[in-house]
Amino acid sequence: MVDTILNATRDHMKKALTVISQDIAGIRSGRATPALVENIVISCYGGSQHLKIMEMATITTMDAKTIVIAPYDLSVLAEIEKGIGEANRGLTPVIDGEIIRIAIPSLSEERRGEYIKLARVKLEAGRVMVRQVRHEAMRQLKKAVDEKSISEDQQKHAERLVQEMTDEIIAEIDTLGEKKEAELLQV
Repeated sequence: MVDTILNATRDHMKKALTVISQDIAGIRSGRATPALVENIVISCYGGSQHLKIMEMATITTMDAKTIVIAPYDLSVLAEIEKGIGEANRGLTPVIDGEIIRIAIPSLSEERRGEYIKLARVKLEAGRVMVRQVRHEAMRQLKKAVDEKSISEDQQKHAERLVQEMTDEIIAEIDTLGEKKEAELLQV
């Protein structure tokens, strides 16, 4: 019973960490990275389908300032370009033959500050997700004690383990935040 709760808690916390790391990766830093565009959803084939760019094309970086998108199906080239423009990420896609090039402009000090604030908000949302998972695990442990499925000693031990997991994941989120801030502050 305790192992089931602990395993489910670990899985949920890892999923929350994955979500926050993907979310943070999508924040522009002045450096070209596929994460800036790969999760943008494009309405294609006359609006009948909605796909992420990473499902429709190969995304690479030519250098530190240029993203290149090569669609698998050239008929969606214009739709990808339009979708990136509409995603409101401050990116300007340009069709260059059979590919789309995106030049990443340098960030102003003001924009860097805005992105750092945005990153902090997203990181705090990630911490909240982890704490909610912890809260749910603690509730399940208390319920198990009430139902006499586990002893109070087992509950106390499991609560310590859940808290250790929580601290570990929050430390990873903090590390992600520090890396992103350093990346955003780099000129």
